[in-house]
Amino acid sequence: MSKSTKPAAKAAKAESGQFSRIFAYLLIPILLVVAILIFNYVLGSPSNFENGDPKGHPLPNNYFGMMYKGGTMVPILMANFLLVIAVFIERIFTITAASGKGSIPNFVKKVQSFLSGDNVASAIAECDKQRGSVANVVKAGLEKYQEMAVTTEALDREQKVLAITKEIEEATSLEMPMLERNLVILATISSIATLLGLLGTVIGMIKAFSALATAGAPDAVALSSGISEALINTALGIGTSAFAIIFYNFFTTRIDGMTYAIDEAGFSIAQNFASKHK
Repeated sequence: MSKSTKPAAKAAKAESGQFSRIFAYLLIPILLVVAILIFNYVLGSPSNFENGDPKGHPLPNNYFGMMYKGGTMVPILMANFLLVIAVFIERIFTITAASGKGSIPNFVKKVQSFLSGDNVASAIAECDKQRGSVANVVKAGLEKYQEMAVTTEALDREQKVLAITKEIEEATSLEMPMLERNLVILATISSIATLLGLLGTVIGMIKAFSALATAGAPDAVALSSGISEALINTALGIGTSAFAIIFYNFFTTRIDGMTYAIDEAGFSIAQNFASKHK
């Protein structure tokens, strides 16, 4: 990566980071409002309850009505679930674009093949074809390779190899944060969603037993109804946490694969230079 393009690349990454932060800051309150509206007007629709009264019992096997009876924690859990889906969609587009065109392992093999044939220009052209984050990093290393090969500076081989390695590391530091951004949201939700669900369940159980205590004689029907309504929160929390964990592991696995490809290509570039430039 040339000196003239470095500031532009850093500025582009900074702009991308600012957009991502704005995305997160705006999305969370918006999804919370959406969840409240769904809770009040979809789950709390009179058609989901006996005698059309949301304060009464839900109709038999009407899960919307049962979810509504889960209480005030339900819209919070729904907002968490919607946020997980939104981050998944945003990340899948970002990481797919960063993966570039074609198979990354095949791209690395082509670059290694061109380097073995001392054809650095073709390797750079292959980076332009593949695009993506891995190609950007590899291209930066290859351009530094060319620069070190013709430099007139008094540098020994180890210093030149170190310069190439440093260039690859700097290019990697520009690309990786973009890939990992917003994954912290998935990691956080995977931890707190279950806790929020349990909190909602505890609140529901307290209300159920309080109702029985004030009613006098034990009412098995009321107790079972209250417990089932309280457990809605647990189900929502566990379900949201499960999706967050699955999506987080999916994205981190893809990012790890790209990181491995960068390391493999970077090692090949440095080793090739060391073996051909004494």
